[in-house]
Amino acid sequence: MRCMDSDDKEIDIDKGELKNGTVVDDEKLIVKGIRFSLEQDGYEVDCAYDGEEAIEMAKKTEYDIVLLDVMLPKHDGFEVCQAIREFSDMPVIMLTAKGSDMDKILGLEYGADDYISKPFNILEVKARIRAIIRRSMKAKRQKKEEQANTYIGSGDLKMDTEGRRVFIGEKEINLTAKEFDLLELLVRNPNKVYSREALLNYVWGNKAMDSGDVRTVDVHVRRLREKIEENPGEPVYIHTKWGVGYYFKG
Repeated sequence: MRCMDSDDKEIDIDKGELKNGTVVDDEKLIVKGIRFSLEQDGYEVDCAYDGEEAIEMAKKTEYDIVLLDVMLPKHDGFEVCQAIREFSDMPVIMLTAKGSDMDKILGLEYGADDYISKPFNILEVKARIRAIIRRSMKAKRQKKEEQANTYIGSGDLKMDTEGRRVFIGEKEINLTAKEFDLLELLVRNPNKVYSREALLNYVWGNKAMDSGDVRTVDVHVRRLREKIEENPGEPVYIHTKWGVGYYFKG
């Protein structure tokens, strides 16, 4: 049940905005009842009546919630849940007439997010849906923020700081460890001018400062420009502030 607007901003799932889910059960009266109740709350609901159909529908649509019965023709609910987990993290609530702890354990081990035994109260089902969607939305936001924090850059230059990879457009640029460290420092602090001494200290450490050989910085900047600049003589990314040092133009 989709709970994000077109700008990926969180919205209130209790106010009936359009959401998207599927109900999978071979008992059509149960499917009809759940579908009717959820649609009254503004949900957009698809239905499937066997495991094979459920898997195919899940491959075509990234649902915000899946209500999945255990006892299904062709593939049972455990097999459907396991198949979905091979390509998606969409939330799954398993529904079953069985109330044994073993069925609950199996459902969770196959990747279900929650478990409700039949007969159930539709109000409880709705409450579980809202709780799971909130958790799912929070996890997606955190993942998106983490991914955003690992990529930095400007223009065609992108750095994957976690994978320690650098790209100019679609082309990957091979850098040495120190070249990467130097570029990352400059990119993370755009338009900030660093003296050669400061760069030597930040990138190479105190021992390098003791020797005071700032030419090391100049050599690495020159090599970086040769690798990332289309015309090293007229740099786009790493600029020189004459008499001061270097900076990355953001």
